[in-house]
Amino acid sequence: MVVMALCLVSPAVASSHTDPVIATRITELENRLHEIETIDRTALSKEERKALRHEVKEIKKELQGISGGVYLSIGAIILIALLLILLL
Repeated sequence: MVVMALCLVSPAVASSHTDPVIATRITELENRLHEIETIDRTALSKEERKALRHEVKEIKKELQGISGGVYLSIGAIILIALLLILLL
């Protein structure tokens, strides 16, 4: 799950923002994700693992909010394609 979170984070996002405060925040969040990835989760309790999962989800949400953009699911893309085919 942590690996998926790291895949969603694009290094280009940090460089695309001109605001140094936003770029700094993105770097902090990426560093925290790398720290979480290196943690030995077998030594953690169930509550600690749950807290880490929650933290990763919150970081992903914040990074997606910063990057902006529109996210479409596969179902939405198929529906749009079908509507375009029927209408054209």
